[in-house]
Amino acid sequence: MASYLTALLNTTILSRIRRNHGLEHATIHILAKRVSNLALAGHSDSNGFWLMGEVSTEQVTSAVNQALQRLRAGESQLAVHPNCGTNFVTSGTAAGLAGAFAMLGVGPRNRDKLERLPLAAMLATLALILSKPLGFRIQQRITTSGIPGNLEIIEIIPSRRGRLTAHRIVTRG
Repeated sequence: MASYLTALLNTTILSRIRRNHGLEHATIHILAKRVSNLALAGHSDSNGFWLMGEVSTEQVTSAVNQALQRLRAGESQLAVHPNCGTNFVTSGTAAGLAGAFAMLGVGPRNRDKLERLPLAAMLATLALILSKPLGFRIQQRITTSGIPGNLEIIEIIPSRRGRLTAHRIVTRG
């Protein structure tokens, strides 16, 4: 099973997405150190990634170049970010499953369901606590890669989306 997952993650398209996702996170880490009160969102795909937030093209260019350099130098921990959607999906799924588990076998009356609500809340809270390290582990092993390989930055394209500043970082490799 593990070898099948490894082979799947190393397919060309998934490898590109994972490496772009790692570069996206590394760039956000660097920008967060440089810009106070930074609010950024990112989205990666096989051709690069998007950064949405109030940062200049010069700041993005400098940060993405430094991020790639630092990942190549072995700072793979930069590929993991605490605000990654992987963490939120992991936590949400764990809490939802815990809540569903708490409701197994409950009677048809609303009162029966309400009586189980404290148990559901307790199990969901426990699931949220336990899922935090799991989300990081899933990022490290599945959704990102801190090893950029031959990834290179081709172009950084600034744009406006209404009042929002966006940058498309196009990669190859």
